[in-house]
Amino acid sequence: MGRRAGLRRLLEGGDPGGHVAPVHPERHGRTLDRLPEGERRGRREVDARARLAEPTAGSIARPDPSGLGFVFQEPTLMPWATAEANVALPLELRGLQNMAIDIAIEKSDGTLKRLAGSPLPVMSYFIGKIGQVFATGTLQAAILIVVAAVVFGVELPSEPEKWLTFAWVFVLGATTSAVLGIALSALPRSGKSATAVITPISLVLQFISGIFLAFSILPTWLQNVASVFPLKWMAQGMREVFLPASFEGLEQGESWNLEVVAIVTGLWLVLGLIACRITFRWIRKDG
Repeated sequence: MGRRAGLRRLLEGGDPGGHVAPVHPERHGRTLDRLPEGERRGRREVDARARLAEPTAGSIARPDPSGLGFVFQEPTLMPWATAEANVALPLELRGLQNMAIDIAIEKSDGTLKRLAGSPLPVMSYFIGKIGQVFATGTLQAAILIVVAAVVFGVELPSEPEKWLTFAWVFVLGATTSAVLGIALSALPRSGKSATAVITPISLVLQFISGIFLAFSILPTWLQNVASVFPLKWMAQGMREVFLPASFEGLEQGESWNLEVVAIVTGLWLVLGLIACRITFRWIRKDG
């Protein structure tokens, strides 16, 4: 259906003096998620892929165009940045992006060279770095969840299994992001170029993995590309925790696929460990 034909059908489909509310089959769930608690609970069984119903009775009249209007879903720049996306984002930022940049800078300014010549065990450095990721990620996630619940009235999951899923996705995701960040620190040729080299990689992953944009609105080919990388699966695991069950139909394969979340993220953890073993140096060979 063309745009004009679709608009004409919409204008002719309402009762005089009434309201017409177009609902996108893949985006209406976002609106339902922000309804007051009583309405949200009553509408969760709505099929996530429902289409507009055809009128079965009554007359059709064209309303006066001067009486038409529209409103945005929310007065914000990114209303799709929901709770699960905001929880997944710090794992990728603090683990992959910031870890890679920090280590590249420390390698460039000689900090790692001095540490290599000290009695400090090699593993202590990496344990400290990964511990830093866990500490900051846990604090950020706790603040986001508390603010979402107290300030914005977001309904948090009440089932223990949901929080168990949150725990293992968070731990596995943070560990994988930290290890991949260590591996990526070998890419920049200097500390000054680290931000310019690492940040674009991180941003692209965020945009194609359902962090800044709703994953269901991305073209299929881009969803397939994102499925190769762990951030998409980390975000999907968080969506299983914080979104109602009716949203499961919007995922690829119409399932949360937690088994695949664990397999893909775990596989990237192993690949990251191998890459760290091969590429990590306390100083650059060309330095």
